[in-house]
Amino acid sequence: MFRPETALPRPLISLVTLCFWLLVSSCSPPDPATESGSAGEPGPSESTELPEFLVGGDISFLPELEDHGAVYSDEEGARDLIQLLADHGFNAIRLKLWHTPEAPYNSLDQVLGMARRIEDAGLVFLLDFHYSDSWADPQKQIKPAAWEGLPFGVLADSVYAYTRSVVRALADQGTPPEIVQIGNEIRPGMLWPEGRVDGEYDTPLQWDRLAMLLEAGIRGASDGSDGRSPRIMIHFDNGAKNEMGRAFFDQLVEREVEFDLIGLSFYPKWHGTLDELRVNLPDLASRYGKEVVVVETSYPWTMEWNDEAPNIMGTDEDLHPGYPPTQEGQASFLAEVREAVQNVPEGRGAGVFYWAPEWIAVEGVDSHWENATLFDFDGRALPGLDAFSGR
Repeated sequence: MFRPETALPRPLISLVTLCFWLLVSSCSPPDPATESGSAGEPGPSESTELPEFLVGGDISFLPELEDHGAVYSDEEGARDLIQLLADHGFNAIRLKLWHTPEAPYNSLDQVLGMARRIEDAGLVFLLDFHYSDSWADPQKQIKPAAWEGLPFGVLADSVYAYTRSVVRALADQGTPPEIVQIGNEIRPGMLWPEGRVDGEYDTPLQWDRLAMLLEAGIRGASDGSDGRSPRIMIHFDNGAKNEMGRAFFDQLVEREVEFDLIGLSFYPKWHGTLDELRVNLPDLASRYGKEVVVVETSYPWTMEWNDEAPNIMGTDEDLHPGYPPTQEGQASFLAEVREAVQNVPEGRGAGVFYWAPEWIAVEGVDSHWENATLFDFDGRALPGLDAFSGR
């Protein structure tokens, strides 16, 4: 629906820049006003069709948990987690990707394997590029070590080439992502400092650079596809903060960054109330003519621990008024989040994703989230699973 072939009239990578990129030598950064620093013709304009309403979960911890013996079950007994989620109304899975992680998890090889399982289950695949070797979030957006010291133009070329190669690898094995998220919770920008836009970096030049990095990733995702361009998501963390959301997306729209989906995180601990969410979702959808997705949310079902790792949502201050940390309280809260998205006018509420529903604590793997999963400490499905999916 977006990214028409005439939408991004940017110059192709020059032979000189390509050579610099391959040799990782130094050169002066290009003028952002005249050069995008990223290569490739715009890809196919046909976009992947999605279900009317997405219900998904980010289960990136699953391979590590399975390697350490995690077992998940419902009323039918022990089950493969992905099939269990599908049978409980989920139609999508989100996976995060790190550039060069220290451990084998969140790597391209791991994502390729998980993508096969997602495809076998017939679910939509959302690929979340962190553009980092580890966690990228509002507190840190650390570029991959392999990209340290690159001139800006070469950095943008690297974003393009890396994104294209990942999407192409997935397409080549018959498991292309239907949705590609360019960056993770990028309210303060990404690939710091070049793409940083908060605090002293909140300048027109820095916003220009962020837009160019995003465009490089968007073109890479399109050019790496198999003829069905993935939907592009831009992920903002403060899902209930309307003024902050407007300030961010106004900058991208002003610079004509083309994307399809607004992804939002919504945790009451950090982002506000359900009432604020109900105001923000329709406003952003209408203001930008985009579909909105709550691409991260969760809520505790207990305040107990099952390991030595402190829980991120571990005090009463982390809760939403009216929703106790019980199985019933979790289910009620999640039903309200789902309803808030479904009630966005003109069908622009496109879906909800649960963050780490599987991250239980097992021997060898601690969890900071085991009290906010959709499974109890023994891996048994909780009522919140069906409340979230609307089953």
